[in-house]
Amino acid sequence: MAVFHATLCAWGGDPVVSGEVPFVVCVSSDVAVRERVVRRLDDCGAVVLCADLSELRAMLFPAAVATPVPVPSSGPVRFGELVVDTAGHLVTWREKPLSLTRLERELLARLASPPVGVWTYERLFDTVWGGAYLGDTSILHSAVKRLRRKLRAAPDGPSVETVRGVGYRLAAA
Repeated sequence: MAVFHATLCAWGGDPVVSGEVPFVVCVSSDVAVRERVVRRLDDCGAVVLCADLSELRAMLFPAAVATPVPVPSSGPVRFGELVVDTAGHLVTWREKPLSLTRLERELLARLASPPVGVWTYERLFDTVWGGAYLGDTSILHSAVKRLRRKLRAAPDGPSVETVRGVGYRLAAA
């Protein structure tokens, strides 16, 4: 956790009148730590909470950090013998259908999209869920866990690998 300028309301006078409003930035991947900081600094001034430094940079310098997210093509995505057709709601491995939910199909389509590589948590949240990454990866981890379980049923099928602290990538068997 990194905290910059943490004054615990020990100043004299009204901060609005004196023009001195403390500004606290808390960077921590631990939700409990961020919640504790908010409770301890309640009503002391502005508190900004971020899960990591990339989130803080995006907040402070939105134009500099913004990178275009590739829009998936309307056609099926292919990764070896895996075919993900999000429009047709179908995923096949060696021409045999795999039963995946819409969310699992979207996630697999992103991971299989060229150029195949590491997808950060932020990019996956943005493209699959359509929202901003707020530092809580539990929903993403759960979706990947379910997807991995279903991919294991495909003989010699691809697997989802974790790139610790960064995101996920699709790997051939």
